[in-house]
Amino acid sequence: MSLRILIVDDNAAFLDTARAVLERQGVTVAGVASNAAEALRQAEELVLDVVLVDIMLAGESGFELARRLASQTCRGDPAVILVSTHDEADFAELIAECPATAFLAKAELSAESLRRAVAGNRRQGTLPP
Repeated sequence: MSLRILIVDDNAAFLDTARAVLERQGVTVAGVASNAAEALRQAEELVLDVVLVDIMLAGESGFELARRLASQTCRGDPAVILVSTHDEADFAELIAECPATAFLAKAELSAESLRRAVAGNRRQGTLPP
């Protein structure tokens, strides 16, 4: 399954690295955004399978962005996956309360981890087949 994704992160170096790594692994990076406004606009315009959202955007909450993306009508009805350099346990309560599909550590980000997160959610019935 080929994935079309949008990466949202305020760190330009991470955006470049994640894009390069994921594209080498067969993922189509349809867009990148460094803030919530850019992410929301692109999510409306692009047909996406996944939106990767850093939980700590400069001056903005990735959790709030995930909520907005989940409630916004987006083409493709993308899964929202939170990413961070922080350990999942550090934000366990916020992650549990968030409508995001999954959480991935940035160090574990790969095409395979994205596919597992999306496929796992489909099996649970929260994403369309």
